Amino acid sequence: MLDSKLLRTQLQDVADRLATRGYQLDVARIEALEAQRKTVQTRTEQLQAERNARSKSIGQAKQRGEDIAPLLADVDRMASELDAGKQELEGIQAELDQLMLTLPNLPHESVPVGKDEDENVEVRRWGTPKSFDFPVQDHVALGEQHGWLDFETAAKLSGARFALMRGPIARLHRALAQFMIDLHTREHGYEEAYTPYLVQAPALQGTGQLPKFEEDLFKITREGEADFYLIPTAEVSLTNIVADEILDAKQLPLKFVAHTPCFRSEAGASGRDTRGMIRQHQFDKVEMVQIVEPDQSFEALESLTANAEKVLQLLELPYRVLALCTGDMGFGATKTYDLEVWVPSQDKYREISSCSNCGDFQARRMQARYRNPETGKPELVHTLNGSGLAVGRTLVAVLENYQQADGSVRVPEVLKPYMAGIEVIG
Repeated sequence: MLDSKLLRTQLQDVADRLATRGYQLDVARIEALEAQRKTVQTRTEQLQAERNARSKSIGQAKQRGEDIAPLLADVDRMASELDAGKQELEGIQAELDQLMLTLPNLPHESVPVGKDEDENVEVRRWGTPKSFDFPVQDHVALGEQHGWLDFETAAKLSGARFALMRGPIARLHRALAQFMIDLHTREHGYEEAYTPYLVQAPALQGTGQLPKFEEDLFKITREGEADFYLIPTAEVSLTNIVADEILDAKQLPLKFVAHTPCFRSEAGASGRDTRGMIRQHQFDKVEMVQIVEPDQSFEALESLTANAEKVLQLLELPYRVLALCTGDMGFGATKTYDLEVWVPSQDKYREISSCSNCGDFQARRMQARYRNPETGKPELVHTLNGSGLAVGRTLVAVLENYQQADGSVRVPEVLKPYMAGIEVIG
């Protein structure tokens, strides 16, 4: 959530910066609500002062033996007007608060301005895509040859956009997740967490999925109890660990990592990536989250991105890093790097990780703070998140980049300790 003070003092600047994201801020509506709020608040404060003075005069009139009935009636009338004014003020503030929840984060000044993904800026590349001397197969063909990657049975169980993995491919999928968790905890300083897969609405509002993106979520309605939502990413549960907390500065930075399934309805992805495991309703991800002091967050973004890159480097998978432009960033991000891995069957790079600095955007929604040691006052923390990595997409990249002419797949060197001696699949 943006700082409401910015809308009151720098409304046009906020509108201009949001416009670079393709978001048109209703300036006239906000100005009208703010003017209405100020008018009602001023009237209410004046009425309260008048009522206080009238109440004081009642006691004085009573001491003088005067008839106080008219004064009492007047005070009662003012009380009713005050209640009405307070209700009107609450209604205006509720509308402003609801509007604030729908506003995306402001892009950082270092973010390239652009309309869409075509204007993202490539920062660097690592590795060289392999040249194959045989016809390249996609991960679906490679996985289905022995029935180890089964989309037909998954569809029978759950419908489209699900996968059933068996045998060595299921093991390879698990090995990838274990390798990532081990790397981030042993070498990158993250604390492993096991989080709930079901959360309530406030957690999703805290990280920005609600109210704007409810259609992308799987919701479980419970009669007489709060609704549950399946997590779209462990970012939700990990970041909300610090919701409504005031942390000691000595606790920062906090670095969490978790391996969880993720659930997304893919409401806006009709017809896209319908073949294979690129875009699924259920997929696994190793998620990294950092909670840091404000002046550390952009340094932390570089570090977090490097942590995700290390996974690809150790797997020896070619990739590139993109700085997302203003028009392609996620709702809560102030700056984002995407990692795209080389997918041979598609002859292009595909997203495998998105690493974002959210600044104080999520922290304000969650009321996540730390006590500044210099001032002694609570201040909002900054939050960051990134995939380290999406496990299913990493499996796709391994299957395709390590395939051999006979359709078998070599196991990457770094994964062999997790595969119980299996060096080739197929």
